[in-house]
Amino acid sequence: MAQESPTFSPLYRQIKNLILQALEAGEWRPGDMIPSEMELAGRFSVSQGTVRKAIDEMAADNLLMRRQGKGTFVASHSDPRAFFRFLRLAAISGEIGASRSVPLECWRAKAGPEAARVLGLKLADPIIIVRRLLEFGGKPVVADEIYLPGETFGGLTLDVLKDWQASLYSLFESRFDVRMVRAEERLRAVAADRRSAELLKVAEGTPLLSVERISYTYGERPVEWRRGLYSTADHCYINELT
Repeated sequence: MAQESPTFSPLYRQIKNLILQALEAGEWRPGDMIPSEMELAGRFSVSQGTVRKAIDEMAADNLLMRRQGKGTFVASHSDPRAFFRFLRLAAISGEIGASRSVPLECWRAKAGPEAARVLGLKLADPIIIVRRLLEFGGKPVVADEIYLPGETFGGLTLDVLKDWQASLYSLFESRFDVRMVRAEERLRAVAADRRSAELLKVAEGTPLLSVERISYTYGERPVEWRRGLYSTADHCYINELT
């Protein structure tokens, strides 16, 4: 049997991984400016062009953000432009209504088989479950049920959620030092049951979009499992394919 050849990693990808390791270690926090390309080239003993290529790819991945004339910064969920990166909703009318997160419940539980599998936990490990509504223009559009590792998000309470005025991911980032860097989603059509119909103010049996998401922080570590029901009467799910 032929042996598999070792996987070749381009030099700029190796530099990208080293920068990611520094981010994961907290060397630069969200919103911080990272060293210049020249400084990083000296640090890693590579050319400035190699560093630039690594940073270009990280900027395309929304991990870093270039600001002309200022430098390169660690991307942050507190930036308003980041809001729709993980929420692919658009009003059919084209209007952008004011959004509001409405926390409903927050409680501690023990991970069942599915939550443990998805979040990389052991059975019965502590988790936190959050239920909330996301409103646009004063109308409920999304009903979310969110599962979080209990040890990572210790101190998260319903009062904390109610007091927070920005996005949920900006809360996770600033209060719990957890930055979501990517997510996987699965979509399917479902019919509204009695509870979701009451929450979203639609008739029972109304078609809804079910969106299941697993969000990851640095190091491909899953830190959120979210199951959302979307009302698509006035909104649609939008994604850009390149």
